[in-house]
Order: sequence, then C-alpha cells, then structure tokens
Amino acid sequence: MNVYDTANRLASEIKQSEEYMNYKMAKEAINLKPELKEQIKQFEEMRYEIQLTAMQTGKNDEEKMQKMQQMYIELIEQSDAKNFFEAETKFNILIADVNKIIGEAIQDVMK
Repeated sequence: MNVYDTANRLASEIKQSEEYMNYKMAKEAINLKPELKEQIKQFEEMRYEIQLTAMQTGKNDEEKMQKMQQMYIELIEQSDAKNFFEAETKFNILIADVNKIIGEAIQDVMK
C-alpha cells in the first residue's frame, strides 16, 4: 500500500465526514450574511490577537478578554453563528485527533 494513496483516501474520508459537511454548510450559511460574516471575522481577529499577546508576554489582557467574551455572547445569540462555532469546534477536534494519531505513530523518530 502506498502512503500517498492512504493520505488521499484519508482526505476523501474527511471530506465525507459529518464534521466536515456540517462545517462547510455552516460556513456557507455565514457567507450568505455579510454583516454576520464580518462580525465573526472581527471576533476571530480579536481571539488571535489575544492568543498572540498571551504567547508573547505570558499574560492575558483582561480588558480584551472581556470584550471578546461579550462579542461571543452576542454572536451565539444568532443561530447561524452558534451553529458555525459548534461545527468549527467539532471539525477542529476531528483534525486534531487525526494529527494526534499520526504524531503518535511517528513519535519514535521525532525525538
């Protein structure tokens, strides 16, 4: 069996997974609402900025954290945004699990 064939089969199975399809549909629903799409983009930019600051300084900016949490609370009041975040989380878990399995399989040569 060829590793590349296996990788291509895995990619195909991921695209057929419930997690992938739900995430894709949730993204498409968001894309139909430009204002909501922009709000989610701003939320994600703030989340990234907070994570970057925390990694660089080892500290959280409490004011920005509270603002981000408030943005999230307001966003999930909208069903499309709530569905998007839930689908995104489930898809990210799937990908993280696959990466973990691969990482564990090759850890002996990565040390």
